[in-house]
Amino acid sequence: MNAGSDADGSCAADAARSARTAEGSVAEDGFVPSALGTLEHWNTVYERELQTFQEYGDTGEIWFGEESMNRLIRWMQKHKIPLDASVLDIGTGNGVFLVELAKFGFSDITGIDYSPSAIQLSGSIIEKEGLSNIKLKVEDFLNLSTELSGFHICIDKGTFDAVSLNPDSAIEKRKQYVKSLSMVLKVKGFFLITSCNWTKEELLKEFSEGFELFEELSTPTFSFGGKSGNSVAALVFQKK
Repeated sequence: MNAGSDADGSCAADAARSARTAEGSVAEDGFVPSALGTLEHWNTVYERELQTFQEYGDTGEIWFGEESMNRLIRWMQKHKIPLDASVLDIGTGNGVFLVELAKFGFSDITGIDYSPSAIQLSGSIIEKEGLSNIKLKVEDFLNLSTELSGFHICIDKGTFDAVSLNPDSAIEKRKQYVKSLSMVLKVKGFFLITSCNWTKEELLKEFSEGFELFEELSTPTFSFGGKSGNSVAALVFQKK
């Protein structure tokens, strides 16, 4: 599950984000509920991408673009994260980021997604790459099994965005996301999140319980009407 595209400045949830101030059925938090927040949507997406991969070898979209993956790996390299550190990719989708982590040398990598089609697709891509040190699991991050715990690094590129758009109790689901994150991440572990639905200030509020901001990562800026800003927020939190 992931909302993303091939460019850092846009994502699949852009329409929903822009609708926060539009008229219509707006939730308490300002988001318009969307199919982007449902399992049915992502099953359809990844069933289609799986068929495309099987027929043409196309791995599908790279969420937030290649630079978003490079940005996170550069951060891990800068802070000398050990290559044997346990890494969890939350909402791994097609698993392309897992492949990049493995090629960089990380050896304890796990990808989860609540869409079985996504896990099937990522497994096919990983197998084609000849990689054997990546673990995959169909797992709903909001309803975790007890097997997932003790990770040094957790990564989210668009999954929290999608959770925020769920038509059914999105606010409660966001709170459960934070609880699940606290369960799987080690104390002093790092959470790297990339979002196109939330600003830095909003993310700080969402993850204020049990986490503190460690670093803000640089993302592309845009200018309009004499003002400049970021369409993507990339933050690193550390568990207290």
